[in-house]
Amino acid sequence: MTFIALDVGTEKTAFAVMNEHYDLYDFGKVDNEELIYSTYYSSDVMIYEEFASYGMPIGKTTMESIKWNGRFIQRATDGAREIDKEIKIVPMLRKDVKMNLCGTMKAKDSNIRQALIDRFGGIGTKKDKGFFYGVSADVWSAIAICVTYIDSIKTE
Repeated sequence: MTFIALDVGTEKTAFAVMNEHYDLYDFGKVDNEELIYSTYYSSDVMIYEEFASYGMPIGKTTMESIKWNGRFIQRATDGAREIDKEIKIVPMLRKDVKMNLCGTMKAKDSNIRQALIDRFGGIGTKKDKGFFYGVSADVWSAIAICVTYIDSIKTE
């Protein structure tokens, strides 16, 4: 079973592809237009970071990212149908990622990154590549989303 997790942005989206054993097959941050025409819908499950408002107004960039979330969901559904496959679409709240990996809602991105490194190993070097070699920026979030989803199905 393969999972793709998306951390959607206004112009670029971070993604991570893993299996149920937490093997990290692919990751990166690409232009939204490039990703929407890729074959990410061939995964069994697409998990995306759901936006949540906690009483504060949201801005134009958040609205743009929400629109891209919708486009990716629609493309995944249509693309899977084109290849006679079903894809499960799962929203993931940031608070669920924080609680799963760090045990607190107060966790910041750096805490999530460290929790992933503590669990799966370090980044490594060019000569001695670690689990997260080449991972940077928003890709950490995509991996955290994917790991949290896999954890949730293993505890069901």
